[in-house]
Amino acid sequence: MEYAYYPGCSLHSTGLEYGLSTKAVFAHLGLDLTELSGWNCCGASSAHVMSHTLAVALPARNLALAQELGRDVVAPCAACFNRMKSADYYLRTDPVLREEVESLVGFKYSGQVAVRPVLAVLYEDLGPGLVSQRVRRPLTGLKVVTYYGCLLVRPPQITQFDDPEDPQVMAALLRAVGAEVMPWSHATDCCGASLSLSRADVVQSLVGRIAERAREAGAEALVTACPLCQVNLEMRQLREPRLPAFYITELLGLAFDLPEAMQWWKKHLIDPRPVLAQAGLLEPVG
Repeated sequence: MEYAYYPGCSLHSTGLEYGLSTKAVFAHLGLDLTELSGWNCCGASSAHVMSHTLAVALPARNLALAQELGRDVVAPCAACFNRMKSADYYLRTDPVLREEVESLVGFKYSGQVAVRPVLAVLYEDLGPGLVSQRVRRPLTGLKVVTYYGCLLVRPPQITQFDDPEDPQVMAALLRAVGAEVMPWSHATDCCGASLSLSRADVVQSLVGRIAERAREAGAEALVTACPLCQVNLEMRQLREPRLPAFYITELLGLAFDLPEAMQWWKKHLIDPRPVLAQAGLLEPVG
């Protein structure tokens, strides 16, 4: 199976390990990713509060690149996925805006390119059964909670993925590789990533509450599929013991026993190795 790949800005910077683990896991599973040549920022952080037209035009240009390639596009970053899905939605439903954006970008919107998050490809195109067949190091003993954040499943009329109130796809994939997914009700709470620099006090409160609820659920780590959420969850935790936040692709890579998996954790702000060692998945950290 072949896909266009849109890394967005984060996966080449603060979320580098998400990009590396996504490409490694997809290659291991026989899924071909071709990075869009000449892609641009989707404008996720600020464009949509400045200009609706700009907020649609920026991701529309990336849709145009995927259209030229003739492949559905995988957008691992939840914010990028949300903005590209939003652009696709408005191009389909607003003919006046579509004409303006087509003129700005210089393409003709076909509506034939689907925008997919990593979780959707793994769950819908492969399924937990096929994923489990590739496991070489079951994540038995690792207790986690899944954290989606705001943008992967909302607004549902745009994202059209999983249950916006009680999402289950990530949990199914993690169980397929042996992890113990703890039940909790905060998977889609906001972590405040967009305020992380301007209102650290607010974000520390939001992240602190999420981490506390995860601990109460019995989790030793959080698992996410958003680079903004991941760095925010690790950077703004204050209470010890602090819980590491894994990308789901990092844990899949560990379960598949990919040799490069050990390198991905170096960029984490909270060292996840003690948690993995406690679960018997790594040698104890000296």
